[in-house]
Amino acid sequence: MFNFATQTKVFLGLEAVDMRKSFNGLWAQASEVLGENPFSGALFIFTNRNRDRIKILYWDGSGIWVFAKRLEKGRFSWPSGSSGRKVQLTCAALTMLLAGIDLKDGCKKAWYEQ
Repeated sequence: MFNFATQTKVFLGLEAVDMRKSFNGLWAQASEVLGENPFSGALFIFTNRNRDRIKILYWDGSGIWVFAKRLEKGRFSWPSGSSGRKVQLTCAALTMLLAGIDLKDGCKKAWYEQ
């Protein structure tokens, strides 16, 4: 998987984003909607309305990365009911989210088990 430093900030956008957005569109989401500086080296995580796709925006100091993941079945667990437009996670929580672990219940969702 990815290996980011444990002090890397991770911001999860709570609102669904059009997955046709790429570098510039996600950059605008991070700066204008989430109110964060994309040059900070933080990871910005976005999902679509169905929560079966995510995109991650990351500035590594020399350029922009966009990572994407599409699930073949099931949905990502996504925080809801929080006030605001973003949630800050740890890198460990992001790893669990990408591995299909429901952050609220602390266990893998049934669809994710092999």
